[in-house]
Amino acid sequence: MPENKRDYYEVLGVSKGASEDEIKKAYRKTAKKYHPDLNPGNAEAEAKFKECNEAYEVLSDPQKKARYDQFGFAGVDPNYGAGQGGGFGGGYGFEGDIDLGDIFSSFFGGGGGFGGFGGRNPNAPTRGRDLTSSVSLTFEEAAKGCKKTVEVMRVMDCSDCGGTGAAKGTSPTTCPDCGGRGIVNTQQRTPFGVMSTQKTCARCGGKGKIITSPCQKCNGKGKVRTRKKVEINIPAGIDDGQVVNVRGYGNTGTNGGPSGDLKVVVSIKKHPYFKRDGYDVWFDQHISIVQATLGTTVSVPTLDGNLELNIPAGTQPGEVFTLKGNKGIQRLNSISKGDEHVRVIVDIPKKVTDEQKELLKEFEKDYIPPKNAGKKGFFDKFK
Repeated sequence: MPENKRDYYEVLGVSKGASEDEIKKAYRKTAKKYHPDLNPGNAEAEAKFKECNEAYEVLSDPQKKARYDQFGFAGVDPNYGAGQGGGFGGGYGFEGDIDLGDIFSSFFGGGGGFGGFGGRNPNAPTRGRDLTSSVSLTFEEAAKGCKKTVEVMRVMDCSDCGGTGAAKGTSPTTCPDCGGRGIVNTQQRTPFGVMSTQKTCARCGGKGKIITSPCQKCNGKGKVRTRKKVEINIPAGIDDGQVVNVRGYGNTGTNGGPSGDLKVVVSIKKHPYFKRDGYDVWFDQHISIVQATLGTTVSVPTLDGNLELNIPAGTQPGEVFTLKGNKGIQRLNSISKGDEHVRVIVDIPKKVTDEQKELLKEFEKDYIPPKNAGKKGFFDKFK
């Protein structure tokens, strides 16, 4: 674990007392800023994107967040501080590879199991770590849902040894020094009496087992890194920055523990003319002054194809029409949809011929403005 690891709240740019909604908004903003698709070939941006995902994974989980707030990185990563002068935060003056059980047992005399202030069971099932990836979608793919394939590097059980770490035809043996517990008890006389402490077993390194003939493929680790393609289902209505959780496609667990999950961050490309507002879609329809004055029928694009829209005579600039039939985006985990709103943009010609000018002047002379239109002329309202 790097010594310069940044505080998770600092990574997302929020205070420690930030609400769940504030954390989510900060994550979306930061993830979008450093997304690999927006920063191709930028190693620094890629590192910050991973750092952002790691921070959100902890702060979005109430239990992990509580442990992090109380114990820092050591509360969410049992390997934090290893090799930095201590196993609990890497700087509290304890010698050796000590965990919370070591600290409590030195004061209270030790005992069996973590609940009795002892060490963790090295052979207990452990869940694999979650993985993060990203996927880029078009506006239509996000609105209607689709299937996508992402590539991830998964830590999986070695196929040669089945995850045991021992060569074929052999198997790990129970460590004789700790009896498979991974920890050993030591006693020391002090002016206050005999103090009992627990230390990580030096012979097996806390694993509780010894491998005399390591597997050559994984070097006795029992795990290998493998590139895997994973097909994911993108639900209709997903929004930019949201995460699709694919259960069981993270790293493989240890000692029969479950695999972690794969968390895929969604990035949505901008559409050339549609804009999204929640589950509603907005479209700007340009018409001429004549069309706005006399009325017209236009063909409006929707997510389900073009639709005829009647624009009545006297339509004003900026007027909004809502299409019938729920032509917006399908809501997540629902069959209902939002609406499509069409905003009218009246185009003012920049150049007109002399003949057209005379016709417009004649029209202006006979034009009677509405009672609430003030003293402005017909064309003044478009300025």
